[in-house]
Amino acid sequence: MMRNIFKNFICVAGILIATQSMYAQAVTERRVLETMKQATSFMMDKVSYNGAFVWSYLPDLSRQWGEMEAFRTMGWIQGGTTQMGHLLLDVYNATGDEYYYEQAARVASALIWGQLPSGGWNYIIDFAGEGSLKHWYATIGKSGWRLEEFHHYYGNATFDDAVTTDAANFLLRMYVAKYDPIYKPALDNAIRFVLESQYPIGGWPQRFPLMYEHVFRGKPDYTSYITLNDDVIPENIEFLLNCYQALGLQNVKGPIMRAMNLMISLQHGAPYAGWADQYTVDELNPAGARSYEPRGINASTTVRMIRVMTDYYKLTGETKFLARIPEAIAYLESQALPESEIQRFGRPSRDPEAILVPRFVCPDTGKPYYVHRRGSNYYNGEYFFDHDISNTVGHYSSATWVNIPSLRRMYAEALTWSPATLKAESPLYSTELIPLPKYFSPMRPLTSGSLAEDVSALLQSINREGYWLSPISFSYPYKEYPKEGFVHTGMDYLSTSVGDEYDTSPYRQEGVTGISTSTYVANMMRFVAYLDSLKR
Repeated sequence: MMRNIFKNFICVAGILIATQSMYAQAVTERRVLETMKQATSFMMDKVSYNGAFVWSYLPDLSRQWGEMEAFRTMGWIQGGTTQMGHLLLDVYNATGDEYYYEQAARVASALIWGQLPSGGWNYIIDFAGEGSLKHWYATIGKSGWRLEEFHHYYGNATFDDAVTTDAANFLLRMYVAKYDPIYKPALDNAIRFVLESQYPIGGWPQRFPLMYEHVFRGKPDYTSYITLNDDVIPENIEFLLNCYQALGLQNVKGPIMRAMNLMISLQHGAPYAGWADQYTVDELNPAGARSYEPRGINASTTVRMIRVMTDYYKLTGETKFLARIPEAIAYLESQALPESEIQRFGRPSRDPEAILVPRFVCPDTGKPYYVHRRGSNYYNGEYFFDHDISNTVGHYSSATWVNIPSLRRMYAEALTWSPATLKAESPLYSTELIPLPKYFSPMRPLTSGSLAEDVSALLQSINREGYWLSPISFSYPYKEYPKEGFVHTGMDYLSTSVGDEYDTSPYRQEGVTGISTSTYVANMMRFVAYLDSLKR
């Protein structure tokens, strides 16, 4: 009798615990959804300007920054605005809540407003008009010592930092979400822009329509060069592949193949068998770009391209994309710096397998280029190269850590893949439409021990206004440089991210916090992951 009572007690207790657990989960899910709506309402109704965003804001919205300080009437297409648009569609896909689609439509309207007649986008849109944008370039933009891409206003579009392709991918997602014809003209213009700007050999310039007008400190305008830097060619290929998958566009397949095949041709010959950031159009020779980006084989780009070539083998089943990967790995390994140079570089790695290699190597001599600067701002300063790894610039690393065993493992794994199977599974050879990925926003690593702990911390840390206070970059306000100028001969700014008070380059300053678009996106994706976990 007592045994039966005990069994019944255990059973009832188990039911109560399970019920309490389900109730706690339901409460947490409701709180997550409410918090997501609160944070989004704040970003859309208080922070955005006509549906556009920059990267970060002071809490009172008195100052704001993209890659540089921005006017309140601006939206950053590089990051901010498209980052928000993709996130809103991600949350719509996760929840089915029409509110998020409606907010994504507001972002899309801002992007369509800022789309250039050519079909692409500049880094920035300014709802105050082109006069305001030109004024920004002539003041804040020009004074950013290390941000040379903002020293000159071209008036054309850019592929740098996936500016145009991120915006175009977002409009593609908006269109296929409901096939609303309102997005079709802008999407068609973006597709036409990417196709028209491609060189016959398969690459793309950094900016288009082509311009050659900005000769900077004796160096030619680099924006017409075939560009690998910041994944210009891979990002354009990915966008066209998305169009092929989601829309079935047959006219993009040829441009995709030409671009992928060009990647093979751009690999330099042994013994420096890596890739450069830019190439001359006619000779396909490595070329320089900004004044701290010399003509050279770039180790970081080479690592990235090894991964890209593996991806293209997976996409096509064609072994030609794997053929010269061993040469590239051997080149990187040959550049390993001795311990004495590692000590002089002064930036250790946490990866015990990694070797330190020069970022740039002369494609003719194999000698490393290390980047330095002198002066204190754009007006009196300059960048230069030598072979001394000490006292290099801090904002752009002159050497990089490379994990050679990891690259070899990746290559060895690729060799096990069957070309026939890869082709059979490749979207490039599919005759049917393939849905786009459900989510485009990246998921950051957990900050706590578990997803539930992360979510709990986010629920507790959002403030009453509806945002998470985060560290943000800061900058000196624009200050007109005196006509008489001055010479700076010290070493104060050799390795800093910012110069003197005339330099508008952003930098991190202890205690400066505000509203961060990236923080909002990361936290929202953490909530999305949590909601998805409840469905499993």
